[in-house]
Amino acid sequence: MTKKLTTLLFDFDGTLLDTNELIFQTFEHVLGKHYPGKYERDEILHFNGPKLSETFGLINPEKVDELIQEYREWNIANHDRLAFEFDGVSETMRKLKDAGYKMGIVSTKRNDMIYKGLKLLDVEGVFDVVIGMDDVEKTKPDPEPILLALKRLDADREEALMIGDNYHDIVGGQNAGVHTAAVAWSAKGEAFLQKYHPDYMLHHISDLLAIVNGEGN
Repeated sequence: MTKKLTTLLFDFDGTLLDTNELIFQTFEHVLGKHYPGKYERDEILHFNGPKLSETFGLINPEKVDELIQEYREWNIANHDRLAFEFDGVSETMRKLKDAGYKMGIVSTKRNDMIYKGLKLLDVEGVFDVVIGMDDVEKTKPDPEPILLALKRLDADREEALMIGDNYHDIVGGQNAGVHTAAVAWSAKGEAFLQKYHPDYMLHHISDLLAIVNGEGN
């Protein structure tokens, strides 16, 4: 790394907020209703990450809007019951903010759902920018949302790190020309993420504190 990191961009679901069980159960509810017995959990795992329109478009192009509506209704109704902070997230975010880093969220979720999730974390005032699917035409792995976050933060891509739990985050970061870090607590597992050659692999969110100080792997 030639420049010191000044900017930290985070995916949200599966990275800061543990929504894995929420997502699993939402897909199970919707798909179990329309296609009982067809989709097991190992298949549903692959639906975690892409936009709902992409996922349901592959399942049944004629029912995309209906399936998305049912997904969102159940997901919203059960969100706060099934979503939790990953260990150490709020504490680490506050330490990084206090240290002067520019902080942003770059997610493929709708903005209202990102803010709903943020209420479950103790991170008020931490993030300088939130980029969701409502802000862009193309989501990760396209570089558009990451580049938009950098623009709004007035940040240098060579000084930025994109942190996430899915290949969209790693490849998106690489496409945008920023450094990348994967999280080993991803539902898809560390080995899966290593295939995309992130610059760093976090085993706990607090690993970031060493990385920004130049002590990371």
